Amino acid sequence: MGNKDNKKRTLSEELTAKAEYFFRQNKSKAYSLKQIHKKLGLKNQEDKIEFNDIINGMVRSGELARLKNGTYKTGRKASSQNLITGRIDYVNARFGYLISEDTEEDIWINANKMNSAMDGDIVRVSVFEGRGKDRRQEGEVVEVIQRKREDFVGKLELSARYGFVIADSKKMHYDIFVPLDKISTAIHEWPGRDKNPQGEVIEVLGQAGDNDVEMHAIMAEYGLPFNFPDRVLKEAENIQEDTDPKEIKSRRDFRNITTFTIDPVDAKDFDDALSFRKLDNGHYEIGVHIADVTHYVRQSTILEKEAYNRATSVYLVDRVVPMLPEKLSNGLCSLRPNEDKLTFSAVFEMDKDGKIHEQWFGKTIIHSDRRFAYEDVQKIIEGEQGDFFEEVHILNELAHKLRKERFKRGSIGFETVEVRFKLDEKGFPLAVIPKIRKDAHKLIEDFMLLANRKVAEFVYFMKKGKEKNTMVYRIHDHPSTEKLSALSNFAKKFGHKLNFDNEAELANTLNKLVEDVEGKPEQNVLQNLAIRTMAKAKYTTEPEIHFGLAFEHYTHFTSPIRRYPDMMVHRLLEHYLDGGKSESKEEYEEKCEHSSEMEKLAADAERSSIKYKQVQFMASMEEGKEFDGIVSGVMEYGIFVEIVETKCEGMIRLSNLTDDFYEFDADNYRIIGKRNKKMFTLGDPVKVKIVRTDLEKRTIDLSFA
Repeated sequence: MGNKDNKKRTLSEELTAKAEYFFRQNKSKAYSLKQIHKKLGLKNQEDKIEFNDIINGMVRSGELARLKNGTYKTGRKASSQNLITGRIDYVNARFGYLISEDTEEDIWINANKMNSAMDGDIVRVSVFEGRGKDRRQEGEVVEVIQRKREDFVGKLELSARYGFVIADSKKMHYDIFVPLDKISTAIHEWPGRDKNPQGEVIEVLGQAGDNDVEMHAIMAEYGLPFNFPDRVLKEAENIQEDTDPKEIKSRRDFRNITTFTIDPVDAKDFDDALSFRKLDNGHYEIGVHIADVTHYVRQSTILEKEAYNRATSVYLVDRVVPMLPEKLSNGLCSLRPNEDKLTFSAVFEMDKDGKIHEQWFGKTIIHSDRRFAYEDVQKIIEGEQGDFFEEVHILNELAHKLRKERFKRGSIGFETVEVRFKLDEKGFPLAVIPKIRKDAHKLIEDFMLLANRKVAEFVYFMKKGKEKNTMVYRIHDHPSTEKLSALSNFAKKFGHKLNFDNEAELANTLNKLVEDVEGKPEQNVLQNLAIRTMAKAKYTTEPEIHFGLAFEHYTHFTSPIRRYPDMMVHRLLEHYLDGGKSESKEEYEEKCEHSSEMEKLAADAERSSIKYKQVQFMASMEEGKEFDGIVSGVMEYGIFVEIVETKCEGMIRLSNLTDDFYEFDADNYRIIGKRNKKMFTLGDPVKVKIVRTDLEKRTIDLSFA
């Protein structure tokens, strides 16, 4: 093809794009060709002729309509079809996707067709057939309906005439231009084509590298609040601390029954307590007592609205950013020892085999006799004498039986390794310590699971027939067939045969895999891959299964100090116990969606804080030190390696491997050298060294030792 033909084709593409964009921006108006030429700045006669041909083609396809007076406007096809609303997932600086319930597949959007849309924005997109080999659908943003955020956190860089904020968020692909008179970052002018957004500095967080500043920055990066507004703190301070005697009289009194809490050693907000007593018939009465947060946080108050907006406490590596002000979370609501506390309880009469004979739900008052740390209870379980020795041992035996029954029903037994840090007084990491879950952790977990399940079942079965009371459920869908197939194929390479054809045996097959890989080199990689096959748990008003726990009905009732959905469950349960009618499903579904979204943001912030401390810790290591690692991921651009000693993950970039050209084999999760056929596969043991650490990007670059 000649150079002249190439130029003509490029001109045609440019003019087509201009025409499409012009009419999308002016949907309801009609224009003559002369008016359009003028508005688009077309002066060259050859350009005008080419443009007129394009307009006529758009009329023939129905995208434009030619009116009787000779003007043109958006046609029926363009105005009524191929416009889809959804949310932007801005993957990287080159492209993003439209995520929409109206399409089976996500719509690919080139960065130059984003038209000022940013990650998370709700937009309207024009969809068209792409030009690639697969002819997949592509799109162009024609309208930003709702901005996800206007505030960003980042590093301010100044020159003599202006400044730029380089956002911390990895999904913010623009630098924000800041005029010097606005450094006093919220965006107040959004970008057009090839322009940066313009903003002003609204708060200086502090010096980069300072621990408090970095934790604050992580919260701001995910749009999460760090401090409480004064009006919220004031309302919390005004709450009456003394309990009305009438209120106490209206509750079931557990103050004379043995009661204690079991929490992490550094916990301050105690959501839950267990009570225990032997009954005359030889059974046990076990109470799961939960802080009665909604007694203090009334509907339509400022506190309630703040709790809803936050939806969850955020657990950063060195602190908790609570959902409720400290007066409530660590004071009034916290089930501290040797204090009378108002609670909402699930009480079970159980025999020695863990079978439930009676259950009761309602408002109570308790008096905790002891605040246990997990370590205290673990010592008692392992035989060391301590407070409530007999009660702890009986509860542990019952927890084992509840757990055994749960796994018999098909609960999945994945255990992921989490880490905590030993920090100095300035927040610098001195050591990375794996968290080890023992019987003490599982004891309290099993009774919380029991209460959550039984509350969900109680509300679900309150009404017979199809019409059920509106309830907030915690659900977890079955894994997708495609992901299970990928797991099966990969496990086969390590000699593990998995058969996922029988849906009823799906959980047993996954549990068998967990057992088979324990202690083997492939344990970490196969277990992580199995976890990735699982769907994400979420909140909803739909009473669907929790696959991971093998519960037909499940909710979150046991942590209202730190989770807003638990507050919703408390309100609904109280309402139905009082004989109330079913609440609005639409209203609660909207709240569920918000809570699920905020939960994800909080989890992302927590992971970012852990990653920051891991990078900070690895940066302090002596130069040239070698580490044992396991290949934890492979991508077309690099090999991810988890360092065994510290559980920190870094990447070996393929561009830095000079001994061969390595290709990515996606189907088999491996990298292969083109000439030497050397392979690096998920789960391979390797030795690595640190090349560089980048605290701003929270990345560790590695090389093979």
